[in-house]
Amino acid sequence: MSRKVSPAGGAEVICRTATVEDVEPLYLMIEEYAQRGIMLPRSRKALGRQIDQFVVAEIEGRFVGCGSLFRLGHDLVEIRSIGLRDEGRGKGIGSLILNKLMEEAGRQQIPKVMALTYEVDFFLRNGFKVVEKEIFPEKVWTDCVNCAKQNACDEIAVLKILS
Repeated sequence: MSRKVSPAGGAEVICRTATVEDVEPLYLMIEEYAQRGIMLPRSRKALGRQIDQFVVAEIEGRFVGCGSLFRLGHDLVEIRSIGLRDEGRGKGIGSLILNKLMEEAGRQQIPKVMALTYEVDFFLRNGFKVVEKEIFPEKVWTDCVNCAKQNACDEIAVLKILS
C-alpha cells in the first residue's frame, strides 16, 4: 500500500490493490469515462475477473481514482483505465497510481510499459516517450480489433522502458 499526504488540505491518500468491494466504484468511474469516449467500457463481470490488475486511490476512505496493469506479452504491459474523480485532480494522485502500477511491472520483471492516451503530458511528466502505436501489435489484437475507433484512432501511444 502506498501512502501520500495530499498537498491540497493535507489529507492522506492511500493507493492500494483493488478488492472485490471496489468493483462497483470502478465500474461507475470507467463507465463515466467510456460514455465520454475516453476509455473502453468494462462490465462489472469483467472487472470482477480482473480485479487483481487494478489499484485504487482513496482519500479518507473515499474512492478517488484507479488504474490497471494488463499484460500484453512476456516483456510488455499496458497501463489501462487510469482515471480520477474531480476531487482527486491536481493532487499528484494520478502519478501515485501510475507509480504503484510501475512498481508492479518492475516486480513482475516486465521491462516495457505502454499506454494509449489522450493525456500525453501526464505520461511525459512521468518519464514516458511518445511512440508509434503500430509497434504494439499485441495491443491491436487484444483491444483495438473490438474498438469503435479502430480505423480512426486518435489516442497517442506512450512507452517507458524500465531499467
